[in-house]
Parts: sequence; structure tokens; C-alpha cells
Amino acid sequence: MPIDLPAVRILIVDDDKAICEYMQTLLEKDGFAVKALSDPTLVEEEVRHGEYHVIILDLMMPKLDGIEVLRRIRAIDSDIAVVIFTAHPNLDSAVASMKLDAVDYIRKPFNVDEFRDVLGRVMRKKGLARTPEEQLHKIIGDTIRGMRKEKELTLKQMSRRTGLSISLLSQIERAESSPSISSLYKIAIALDSRIQDLFGKY
Repeated sequence: MPIDLPAVRILIVDDDKAICEYMQTLLEKDGFAVKALSDPTLVEEEVRHGEYHVIILDLMMPKLDGIEVLRRIRAIDSDIAVVIFTAHPNLDSAVASMKLDAVDYIRKPFNVDEFRDVLGRVMRKKGLARTPEEQLHKIIGDTIRGMRKEKELTLKQMSRRTGLSISLLSQIERAESSPSISSLYKIAIALDSRIQDLFGKY
């Protein structure tokens, strides 16, 4: 039975390209679909077509400041979660951003764990957080893919060894399908491992 994993799409808006690249790498490692923009004038068009769940928005930018960008985002989408990101926090900007329904406010330079906590809160608030079951499917998929690549096996070779279709094996690896115990048993044997090894460190 396929599971509907939320493909959480995040837009980063910061005129500092190094920060954009760093945050994009960090968030992509955590499994998010990320795009970064260093030109705030492009945000409206991106929000109209990008179907984003979360926007991380720098407050102090040339051309347009973050509050004005947030005002324009709200004119297009009242529900998208916006996290304000600034090296110059002050009461006026905090109040203005909260009035425009920003969900959180992060100081630069930021602590990675604190940033992940804020993102986790935002995701739970918006109903985007993975359930434990979905998280388990992701761990199983990642573990199987890692073990298969270590043994330099293709999906086609795995399909021959297990009797499972290439399509099903691919869906299991991408956490798009819930694997049965019987499928996991066949995969474990094909990888010369124990079934419990497929669960990673869950």
C-alpha cells in the first residue's frame, strides 16, 4: 500500500549567497526539497508557481526588505509558513513580522540544532511532520539503498534475486511504498543480511 509522504518544499530567501548555499545543503541532507533565491524581487513569481510549504526569509536585504517581501507573500498566499531570519533583531521588525503571521524568528548566526527545532515546530504546526511510520519507511529505504550500492547491485539484479519487481524495489527505496515482511525477508536474503539490519538504527 503506497504511503503519501509529504514532499516538503522550502524556499530560502537571503541576499548572502553563501548562507543560501549552506542552508540549502543542510536542508537537502534532511530530506527537504529546497530552492534558494538571493534576489528578493523574484520571490512573488516563485511563490505563485513553486507550491512551497515553508519560506525562510532574511529581514535585511537590498532592493526589498524582508517585511515588504513578507507583505507581498501574504497577498498571494495566507497559509504558507514563513520563518524570519535576521542578524539585526529588533522589537519593531519582530512585531511587524508577527502581524503578517510569520511563524518564527531566528537570529543569525544560527545554531543548527536550534534551527532544526524551529523547523520541526513549524512542520508540526502546519501538519507537515512525518509520522513515526513514515519515518521508519524512509530509514528502511535509505538502508536498503545503501546496502545494495555497497554490494554494487543494480535494481535489476535485486529484482532477479528477490522475485520482486524493479518498480516495487524502487518505491521501497524511495519510501513511497510500505514493504511487507515477506518483501523485507526476500531483500535481506538477497543482500546477505538479517531482516533486522534493514531497519538501520531505528
